[in-house]
Amino acid sequence: MAPDQTRRKAPRSWDALTPPLAQWILDYLSSMGFEQPTPVQKSCLDIFRGNKDVVVEAVTGSGKTLAFLIPVVEKLLRSGEPAKRHHVQGIIITPTRELASQIHTVLVSMIKFHAPSADLLHYAKDDEKRPATTEPVIVPQLLVGGTTKAAEDLSTFLRLSPNLLIGTPGRLAELLSSPHVKAPSSSFEVLVMDEADRLLDLGFSAELTRILGYLPKQRRTGLFSASLSEAVERLITVGLLYPHKITVRVKSLKDGGVVEERKTPMSLSMTYLVTPASHKIPAICQLLEKLDPRPQRSIVFFSTCFAVKYFTKVLHGILPPGFSIVSLHGKLEPQVREKNYERFVNATSPTVLLTTDVAARGLDIPQVDLVIQHDPPTDTKVFIHRCGRAGRAGRRGLAVVLLQPGREEGYIQLLEVRQTPIIPLERPAIQVEPAQADAVTDAIRAKARTDREVFQLAQRAFVSWTRSYLEHQATSIFRVADLDWVDLAKGYGLLELPKMPEVRGLDRSLGLGIDTEAIPFRDKQREKKRLEELEKWKKEKAEREAAGGDAAAGQKRKKNEAWSGQKEQEDARAARREKKRRKREAQRLANMTEKEKEEQRKLEELIEQVRRKNQENGGTAKTTAAAAAASKNGDGGGVGDDDGDEFSGFDD
Repeated sequence: MAPDQTRRKAPRSWDALTPPLAQWILDYLSSMGFEQPTPVQKSCLDIFRGNKDVVVEAVTGSGKTLAFLIPVVEKLLRSGEPAKRHHVQGIIITPTRELASQIHTVLVSMIKFHAPSADLLHYAKDDEKRPATTEPVIVPQLLVGGTTKAAEDLSTFLRLSPNLLIGTPGRLAELLSSPHVKAPSSSFEVLVMDEADRLLDLGFSAELTRILGYLPKQRRTGLFSASLSEAVERLITVGLLYPHKITVRVKSLKDGGVVEERKTPMSLSMTYLVTPASHKIPAICQLLEKLDPRPQRSIVFFSTCFAVKYFTKVLHGILPPGFSIVSLHGKLEPQVREKNYERFVNATSPTVLLTTDVAARGLDIPQVDLVIQHDPPTDTKVFIHRCGRAGRAGRRGLAVVLLQPGREEGYIQLLEVRQTPIIPLERPAIQVEPAQADAVTDAIRAKARTDREVFQLAQRAFVSWTRSYLEHQATSIFRVADLDWVDLAKGYGLLELPKMPEVRGLDRSLGLGIDTEAIPFRDKQREKKRLEELEKWKKEKAEREAAGGDAAAGQKRKKNEAWSGQKEQEDARAARREKKRRKREAQRLANMTEKEKEEQRKLEELIEQVRRKNQENGGTAKTTAAAAAASKNGDGGGVGDDDGDEFSGFDD
């Protein structure tokens, strides 16, 4: 008895919360091994369980999901009587399908410990109509695009009569627009917006406004985010009533006893490795092989969907033995994405997830040991969220970003200015010999030479990567003009450089002398179709050439056009480009709020201090200057998904 009383008096235990949690919730927490609440859970539960709105800003991996699920469940069960049929009592909004599915899964696992609610779970899978109950219960419904149609969602709603909706903005707004769905002030209790800044970054403002229009103003609202932007502040003003702001940050002591605020958990080590592009894949292989203990779950981030698709195809047999490969990106079908996500989360052997920023935040992937960024993002917020996939819930984690030698090293200074310092990777020691890099390149090229599908994927992946590199906001750091295209081609295992303006004048064959037109598809039917189309194209080309004497003469006259005329046209085009650039810059400054202008001014002062300090130390500080110029050009303002324009992984 005495030990139990001592445990209940522990100030940071679940039992110490006031009012106390229901026994079935304590049983669930105990079964999951959650011995005590995290700081964000403790702070949020104390306030959100009462009749107060909350705005919660906390580092990634801090346990925000349970911080709002427990209060939501309590509010819905506290009413004393069951909800009326087709009356919604609570809504949880998330930016992505995966995050919505994850929250739904956690909720279902929790209410299995609440007997009245658990007895109704099987109706979600059956086609039977859910019977009425005499006591309050939790009946959730998941609403995400891609897996079901809107009409099916409404049919499920009418059959189940759920009182808690979890989903993405588009599907939620569509369901709430139905006259059959009711959310009156007499029964609606709580609204939660998870990853609020991401909701706004992805352009869901209109959908959020629609959803808020369907809900009563007398409600409890919780807004949860890893960072609070200006747009989020405006949303707080519109959607919340006198909210309590909860900010949970991690502090650490730097050399000299200076207290430093961190945006990531102390258990996460954020590092960088400077290595040529052709050495990146061998370096990843060494990391997986040398890291002790052996990483069970690792994530490798690429900038585009095509890059993920390509490297998923070619890295089998190149990664160290014993590692499985799973891919996750926005171009996958929703069912495939969900299947791959479940496969990675439930993996029992060492597994590597190749992904884009679709997995950078929101998803609670447990026990990730290693995060590698093959392609660094420009937005420091995205950088932090990528790193934050590891080191969650107190588990030790390592994050490594791979940078090419030269200007890209300025990214280190930029991150430092943006209060996201990274240190050189020292353990394990990574040393890639040229012969090792050549062996990996040869192995990838061998796959491309025997299968045209691999060859074409390599071309598309390289073009999409180039495009994403061009779209970096840190143009003074990520400069296309400074790239070593031959080394990059080795890193991708290319048999030839694609036809791009950026590589004009280079030997596209890379000195390999390979006839890429002769590379066959491994699939016999695809190869047969290709040869037929190639023969047809050659025939049509010969006919055009035979009848194209006049056209050829016209082309010759065009080529012989006076160079002075060409020069004048080029000057005019350059002037138009410069005029457009100045106009864009003026619009950007005009659209900035006073707070954003103040932050920009502070950032420029900070960069100037770093530059002066380096100059006083006798250095030219080239990388710092690159970081400064990048910041002046608008770095840190947000690149978005980093999938280029491939936003199809999110619900519209």
